[in-house]
Amino acid sequence: MPMKNTNNTFETLNKIDVSKFVEKKGQFNYLSWAHAVRELLKACPEATWEVHTFKGVDGTDQPYMRNGTGAYVQVSVDVNGIIRSQIHPVLDNRNNTIVEPNAFQVNTSIQRCLAKAIALHGLGLYIFAGEDLPEADALTSEQKYELNELGSKIKDEGLRNGVYQAINDGTVNSSNFVMCKEKCNVIIKEEKEKEKTNGK
Repeated sequence: MPMKNTNNTFETLNKIDVSKFVEKKGQFNYLSWAHAVRELLKACPEATWEVHTFKGVDGTDQPYMRNGTGAYVQVSVDVNGIIRSQIHPVLDNRNNTIVEPNAFQVNTSIQRCLAKAIALHGLGLYIFAGEDLPEADALTSEQKYELNELGSKIKDEGLRNGVYQAINDGTVNSSNFVMCKEKCNVIIKEEKEKEKTNGK
């Protein structure tokens, strides 16, 4: 469902899990521009972006600027009327700055800049912060009750207490609630099968 025009856009985008789209270049993780754009438009179909242009030495507009430190591109993304911009250096495949970039290098930097500008609105920001997963909502009272009920059916005291502790310290949240339920059910099933095998 498209997102309504509210001031909570950042919070909503920041909770979208895009970890399965993360790619690695050297020691750095990044979200490709194609996945960033797709997930952004799924949530905010009216979002737009602009690749800024600069005057070249010949007076024509070009999608990058240069100074003594290298070449740079700039992209701005508009989500629900909020515009955020990102400037990104044009880099080679070793992340070294380029003073005289070719068209491919400029285009690659624009794509990376776009992904980072989208991240400023929340989508995939945790990736650039070096985190593995986005922030997730805490369990609801109903979810806590459901997990506590499952935990009470686990006979192994250590496992049972582990479930209770994960609930209480926030290790289990809305993003992994279903997985925790499944694990509890597996433990309960295995314990029952073990009891049958042992003739208890």
